[in-house]
Formats: sequence, structure tokens, C-alpha cells
Amino acid sequence: MNSLLSFSSTTPVLSQLEQEHLLEKLEVFKVQGRDKCGRQVVRVIGKIFPARLVSREVLKKYLEDKIFPQLKESPFSVVYVHTGVQRCKNFPGISALRSIYDAIPMNIRDRLEAVYFLHPSLQVRLFLATFGRLLFSGRLYEKVKYVNRLEFLWEHVKRKEIVIPEFVNDHDGELEYRPMMMTYYGLESDHPRIFCAPSMDSSVSMFSMRCIA
Repeated sequence: MNSLLSFSSTTPVLSQLEQEHLLEKLEVFKVQGRDKCGRQVVRVIGKIFPARLVSREVLKKYLEDKIFPQLKESPFSVVYVHTGVQRCKNFPGISALRSIYDAIPMNIRDRLEAVYFLHPSLQVRLFLATFGRLLFSGRLYEKVKYVNRLEFLWEHVKRKEIVIPEFVNDHDGELEYRPMMMTYYGLESDHPRIFCAPSMDSSVSMFSMRCIA
């Protein structure tokens, strides 16, 4: 579990400027499109995040300089794509994410209204279900919406306005043709905000479509 909690202990070999350029080049974070509540979307691709090469301090500075200014004064949401993330390569760690969240200016933090968590692994979901309220504020935890398939993401985000990498589409296709893989994502959970398919005998979605006030 310790590998879930922090950045790698090794010091990044790149300079601060090189780290910032790397984040810019990879487009790990990108303000792109809107959700169906009209909010700007910050798209985050977890698989390409260079956790071993970028320090926590540089990441916070990059967000403050490059991403947050684009959000202006309006509410926004986050689409976090967890597809293909591996703890040893590109997952910064829960405590690192907590420290970054704490460093976000309050006026920006208050405007974050939803976090769409695409393709969550069962391990991450269990971890957050157990420790999420302790590591993050209750208000943030309640904004997390697990999304097991792309088709459910498009119910909440404008599809033509956000670019999803091809490997994400490929993985989603595997989930469609290999249903047993869905057990990895834990369709059933005690988390009240998970988005998943309704049961076969139900014509009503399991989750509300209303925007967060």
C-alpha cells in the first residue's frame, strides 16, 4: 500500500524547466471542452503522467501557471482517465494528490464541481472507499464520479469536444467484448457516486443526471 501513498523517492534527473516542458509536450493536463452542465473540463491522462521524472513542486507550479488561469472564474469539472495507469510508473500517489489539492487556491478549489474518474481499478476504488474521506476533504470525495465505460462518460461530457487517446478506446472495446474484465473494475460497490450500466431488467439509470449545485 505504501506505493499508493507517495511519489518515487528518487530525485528527478530533469531540471525544473525540462520537467515543465515535458508536462507541456505530453499534454497530461489539458483544458478541453465542456460537460453537459456547461462547465469547462480539465482532462487528465494518468497513463502518460511522468511520475518518476516530475517533482511534486514542479507539478503544482505547472498547474498554477498553465492550467488554472484558463479556468477563469467559472465552475469546472475534471475528467481523469485512469486507463493503463501503473503504480510503479505513472501514478503520483494518493498523498501527493492530496498535497497538490491542498495547494490549489481556495477560489479555484471551490469551483471544482465534479471529477469523472474513467476506468477506475478495483484497488483504487477500495482504497478511496476506505481512506478517501480521511485523505481528502469530504466535499471533494463526494464530487468523485466513477465511470466504468466511455459510453457512460458521454452521458455527462460533450463527446465531440474532448479528445480521448486511442489506447483508451481500445481498452474500452476490450471491456465490451470481454465482459469478465469488468470484474476488475468492480461494478458493484458501496460508493454512492459510481456510474455504471443499469441492470438488465431496469429501464431507469441507476444515477441522477443532475448537475452538482
